[in-house]
Amino acid sequence: MTKTSIRTREAAESIAIQALNFLATEPARLGRFLALSGLEPAEIRAAAAEPGFLAGVVEHLGSDEALLVAFAAEAALAPADVDRARAVLTGRNWEREVP
Repeated sequence: MTKTSIRTREAAESIAIQALNFLATEPARLGRFLALSGLEPAEIRAAAAEPGFLAGVVEHLGSDEALLVAFAAEAALAPADVDRARAVLTGRNWEREVP
């Protein structure tokens, strides 16, 4: 994905869904996410419908560089693309305008 293609909420949500699938494919990764988020496995489906959930997924990836790099490689993305998705989902833009 290119920098400009991650400026829409739909593109950012797509990355977050890929990230959730990435976490779910490995029990240890999913277990850590659940432990840190306070969710139980049975609560994921309901939590996924909450407004901030997908932002929380990409923020979780961003908090662990090795996890972020592994996900980005598997998804054929640059780690910065994941951070751009986080910025879109949270409304916090990490890029500043340069004149």
